[in-house]
Amino acid sequence: MTELQHHADRVGAAPSTAPDGRIRLYGPRFDADPAALYESIRRQHGPVAPVLLEGDVPAWFVCGYRELHQVTTDSQLFARDTRRWNAWDRVPQDWPLLAYVMHNPSVMFTEGPEHRRRAGAISDALDAVDQFELSKQCERIADRLIDEFAGSGEADLMAQYAERIPLRAAVSMCGMSEADAPDMVRDLGLTIDSSGQESMDAYGRVQQAMVQLVADKRDYPGADIPSRLLEHPSNITEDEIVLDLLVVMAAAHQPTTYWIGNTIRLLLTDARFATTLSGGRASVNQALNEVLWQDTPTQNFIGRFATRDTHLGGQRVRAGDLLVMGLAAANADPQVRPTDEGTAGNRAQMSFGHGEHGCPYPAPELAEVIARTSIEVLLDRLPDLTLSVPAEALTWRPSVWMRGLTGLPVTFTPTFVRG
Repeated sequence: MTELQHHADRVGAAPSTAPDGRIRLYGPRFDADPAALYESIRRQHGPVAPVLLEGDVPAWFVCGYRELHQVTTDSQLFARDTRRWNAWDRVPQDWPLLAYVMHNPSVMFTEGPEHRRRAGAISDALDAVDQFELSKQCERIADRLIDEFAGSGEADLMAQYAERIPLRAAVSMCGMSEADAPDMVRDLGLTIDSSGQESMDAYGRVQQAMVQLVADKRDYPGADIPSRLLEHPSNITEDEIVLDLLVVMAAAHQPTTYWIGNTIRLLLTDARFATTLSGGRASVNQALNEVLWQDTPTQNFIGRFATRDTHLGGQRVRAGDLLVMGLAAANADPQVRPTDEGTAGNRAQMSFGHGEHGCPYPAPELAEVIARTSIEVLLDRLPDLTLSVPAEALTWRPSVWMRGLTGLPVTFTPTFVRG
């Protein structure tokens, strides 16, 4: 029995493996070391494994790189509409993961020509973003945030920095005023980290803000994402734009936040980067890419649904079965995984998904601009940045879907606020 299994038993959790052999993709064993659990799943079951989600709801876990590529490429056999799921009768009304599978008419759950229409419009709107100007905007945001704690000599770089930059950048790209950014940051955070009525109320406020934004841009268009969507030749309706902007905002916020935090952690804890922190843009680029292979913010994604009986990775998958896409596990597939040194320039990781339901182009490029600029400004302003706790004391948020730190406490030489 492994140490992880001993730990799970000591805290009184349900065994990590059910009597039918399915591995539970939640609980203490997962929280302690998800990468080790992914590897255990691969050894026991191969590239496609029977697993249980919270509440022991059954699913398939696709952890093989080639199998994940197949699933994300074949959108006719492995479709996105969650209404196809054959296990709805096993899902309680208070299921913790309900928000990820409850169907709504946003671009997230559309299929075929309708999905291509909506996703194509989003891609066109994002493609018009001036990446040079976005970088300049992120520099200004980062400088203002650093000014708030530069004189103290200490900070939590998650709460005071990484969590606040991506959404402020997204608010700017959407043509919202900076005065609206704090409320949006707060409410989107509540939709993710809280539950029940508080989460629902926060989501309602975010949705109402999007409704008002689209109405404002209809009357006073500008050089921003909602204005471009309103003017797009695909004739997307205002209701569709509201829903799709909510998707864009959520996708821009938490994954990019954790990409920033995970990369700063790597730069501060890995000896390979120790001598280049005060100089190296190349080091930041290398670390950003390495994090996508090692500690990708989006660990897993729920999911795809088989449209007919089929075979995948040696398993018999039934029509309506749920497939959880193991993005982090696929990146660690020993058949394709590069060494740490081999990640430089290798962007074949699955961190942004793949296929027509993957992260729409050029969203990954925009996220990288935000993350890279945020880190470069931080290192320029605070070149002697060091962790204020041992690296092993850093803790990860307990989530099957995201990989991010709960905090990133650092110390540095206090500096005067600029200007």
